[in-house]
Amino acid sequence: MIQYFKNINHQTIAVDKPEDGVWVNVLPPLRQEEFSNLSEELDIPIDFLTDSLDIDERSRFEEDDNVRLIVIKTPTENNSFNESDAYYITIPICIILTHNQIVTVNSFENPAIKKFLNSFQNRHPDKKNMMVLKIIEKIVQNFLEYLKQINQQRNILEQKLYDSSRNEHLLQMMRIQKSLVYFVTALRSNELLLMKLERSSFLSLNEDEKEYLNDLIVDNSQALEMANIYTNILSSTLDAFASIIANNQNEVLKRLAVITIVLSFPVLIASIFGMNVPSGFEHSPYAFYIVVFVSLLISLAIGWLFLRKKIF
Repeated sequence: MIQYFKNINHQTIAVDKPEDGVWVNVLPPLRQEEFSNLSEELDIPIDFLTDSLDIDERSRFEEDDNVRLIVIKTPTENNSFNESDAYYITIPICIILTHNQIVTVNSFENPAIKKFLNSFQNRHPDKKNMMVLKIIEKIVQNFLEYLKQINQQRNILEQKLYDSSRNEHLLQMMRIQKSLVYFVTALRSNELLLMKLERSSFLSLNEDEKEYLNDLIVDNSQALEMANIYTNILSSTLDAFASIIANNQNEVLKRLAVITIVLSFPVLIASIFGMNVPSGFEHSPYAFYIVVFVSLLISLAIGWLFLRKKIF
């Protein structure tokens, strides 16, 4: 699906064709014929439009026939039905600067583009560089917001794990850990992209735009640092709970071993007196009670010994 938006008197107006100064937004579902038509109509290399379909596409920029492409990673919620997948993933978004338009291509629903659309009435389509920087700003803001949500989820699950170490909670922690791995990788890639944009003349930024880009680099570095901190905290938490679970398992096995030892002596005594050999108690009316009393006495003595040694 292709959308065309124009800013007229600080109002976002949807139009039917890509006029000059129009923002072209390509959303799923994506069809090859739409890509072909848009490529011919705006004179855009077809590869620039289809690069966003590869979810593993790296952050980069390139130029072909005066058409500039910027690929940057952005976070989004994972709608997978697999319970072992990450809660959040990162997807590429393509920002294409043509002679008269700015084009964005998304392979998934993108919260950053939605935020940009809500503020599009305040943008100036003729200032393409600033529009690109504003889109990047929304992407960085999304990273920060999702990282805060991840940290809140981690705190809640950690408290639940303190109360009961259930596999369900541990699996949820692992899904959060996978999300953080996606975020750290994407933020590092985006950081390199932004630093290259700052050093190169790809966008031909003026002084104000360079200062704005520098602020975005700082914000992206902050998001990367937060992601690294949360990853380290989560890894330490999982290691600590793994040690706690292993220790609890050892305690249970130790108690079972003590119980087995305590019960083995009554079984041994009963087995001895149950043999078909003379024992001296064949005709005694108290034979059964004597065997039970001796068995209980030995079991209590062994149990008391274990309690004294703090083994049980």
